[in-house]
Order: sequence, then structure tokens, then C-alpha cells
Amino acid sequence: MLTFLCISTYFKGNEFLKSCKLAGNKVLLVTEKKLEHKPWVREFIDEIFYMETPENEEFNLQNLVKGLAYLMQEKKIDRIVALDDFDVEKAAFLRETFRIAGMGQTTARYFRDKLAMRNKAKDEGLRCPAFTALFNNDEINHFADNTEFPMLIKPRAEASATGIKKVWNKDELWQTIHQLEDKRHEYLLEQFKPGDVYHVDSLTVGGKIVFTSVSQYLSTPFEVAHGGGIFRSVTSTFGSEDEKELIKFNEKLLSAFGMNYSASHSEFIKCHDGKYYFLETASRVGGANLAEMVEASSGINLWREWANIETAVAKGEKYKLPKKEKYYSGIIISLARQQWPDLSQFQDEEIYWRMNEEYHIGMIVKSKSKAKVMTLLDQYAHIILNEYHASAPAPDKPSH
Repeated sequence: MLTFLCISTYFKGNEFLKSCKLAGNKVLLVTEKKLEHKPWVREFIDEIFYMETPENEEFNLQNLVKGLAYLMQEKKIDRIVALDDFDVEKAAFLRETFRIAGMGQTTARYFRDKLAMRNKAKDEGLRCPAFTALFNNDEINHFADNTEFPMLIKPRAEASATGIKKVWNKDELWQTIHQLEDKRHEYLLEQFKPGDVYHVDSLTVGGKIVFTSVSQYLSTPFEVAHGGGIFRSVTSTFGSEDEKELIKFNEKLLSAFGMNYSASHSEFIKCHDGKYYFLETASRVGGANLAEMVEASSGINLWREWANIETAVAKGEKYKLPKKEKYYSGIIISLARQQWPDLSQFQDEEIYWRMNEEYHIGMIVKSKSKAKVMTLLDQYAHIILNEYHASAPAPDKPSH
């Protein structure tokens, strides 16, 4: 029996933990003490270890190393898995320290550090928006003088749209940089490229992509976080030029970045010039319930299959993807004014999933017809905007 140590500083990954256990593994979970009372699938977890962390701070890596070193005196750890974006570097650091197989720190940087992934993409000839680090004043001024505004100042290590600032001129740029004080090296500057944003969700085994789903954000995470909008995404048209081009782009990207085996979530933009640009990638399942949307479309549960891939690789066995379905699906999520919104008026047979979270409203629909999915998403957006929708300021830091 193999032992998997899973790390998650957010409440997520229950399906991975369950599938990992059902595959015959021993499952250990390291999480934060403040998440102790979350509904983890405890019947599928052999042991849970809690770490105390100060508010808005991450695990102390040295304490994590000491704790694992003590644990490994009695228990052999075969694999370490990060269930969230913020745990990728922790897992890589532990693998390097204890010489455990899996993604090391150099490769992990390409899937976690937005500056590292842009440098790598540029070096590999993959198109991405113009960017620069915020290390050197002369380089920043040169970039600002030779690149068209608006621009985005992005945290190198946050996920989704958290902490992104949009600036419209050089004065505003420097004002924002000065506000970062001694943390400016933790950010990068990037030209804002308007266009349609897509996400490509994949499973990779042995350096080969075995599953890909291409979807388009109808309202991007940035627009939702900063404009108080309603989050929506829909499966791209099967066989379309967009789907074909993004599948190829994603294959080149993951190969160049050294992806061996994992789930991944990558984002691209099709700009008004008709060209595709790389935005970011992560070696994890996509957030915002996009995994459920992908499952509605394909029948493939990304969390479950990721666990099965990790198990197969660890055992030296061949992985086989389940049969894939072919539906269109779409997701809609919004903050709600009501603590527990009443969804009884939404009764369409195409509804696949309903959100069950305080002060949120959300649904996923599926159909063989993309037009039907789009019609329902438009109808629901109108109803939600008028009867349920609430907005909140964009956070500088993600919440647990």
C-alpha cells in the first residue's frame, strides 16, 4: 500500500482524497487548523494533521519540514500532492527536501510564479502579452515609454484575479508601484490585451495529454472581481478553429514547461488581432467549480482522474481514461444578497448542478445544443442580476 501526503490550505479536493483512498492508498492530509471543522471526507482519510498559521500568513515551511521529518520516522511517504495553487511550491519544496518523486521546485515555478511562466513562455517562443519585472526602475520606465497603456500590475504568486491592479498612464503606474513599497519584487507589469479569454483544462500522463476540455469565459475572473459582475463560462464549440488552436497551444505550453503527470488549468486570450496569447497556467484542477462544468460536458471528473493518474504512476501501472461524453455545458455563479438563495424558480431539465454555499447563487447546465446552454445562461443572468446579485470589493488576498 502506497502512502499519499496531500496538502491543502483551502477546503477543496475531497473527490481527490476519496478517489485516492478507493484506489487502495493510505491517505494523509495536512491542512490549516482553522479548516478543522470543514466537511472533509474523513472516512476516506487515514490521518489529518493541522498546522497553526497566523491570520493571512502561510505555513511556516521549516515547521512543515520538521513535522514531516518526525512523521517519516515511523511512516514512509511515497507521494506528495498539492491540492491547491498555493500549495504547489510547498509540495515541491518537500519533495526536494525528502527526495520524493514528483515535480521539483524549478518546474513548479513555471506553474506557480507568473513571472517565471512568462519568461519561460517567451524563451520557448510562445506568444504572451508584453511584460516586465518590477525589479529595476530604468527597465520599468523603458517598458512604460514603449508599450501602450492600459497595463496590469499582477502579483506573481496569487491565483485568479486576486490583487491585480489596472493602470492607465505612467503617473498612475508609479503611484501604484510606490504603494507596494518593499513588496514590489513580488509583482510584474503586463500590457492589458483585450479579447476573449479561454481556459483549457487537461490531464497529462507521461508527458502526454490524455484529456483536454476547452471553454470560454463569458465574463472573466478579472471582470467579475473588479466590476462586480456575474461569473460565466461555456464549453467552446466542438471542432471549431478556437478549440483546435487552443488544444495545440496548450500542448506546446505543457511540453515546454515540463509537465509530466497532473491535472492542469491554463488560460489564454484571443485578442482582437485574431492571435492567441498565453496568460497563465497551474498544475491543479481549475477553481470556481469549473471541474464540475468540465464533468457535465465530458463525464470526466478531473479530481478523480488526477488521483487515479497519481496512483497509476506511483505503482508503475498504465493509466486508462474513462469513456468521454460530448455535451455542451455552462456555469453561472454570483454573490447573492440572500444567505441561502431560493432556487425553486430554476427548474429546467438541463440543470446539472446547483451551488450550495452561503451568499452565493450558481448553477451548471448541460445540453447537446450549445445554443440552448447559451440561452439558459443569458436567462439566468438576467434573473440573478435583478433578484439575487450582490457585489463586493475585489480582495487583495484570497479568503479561505
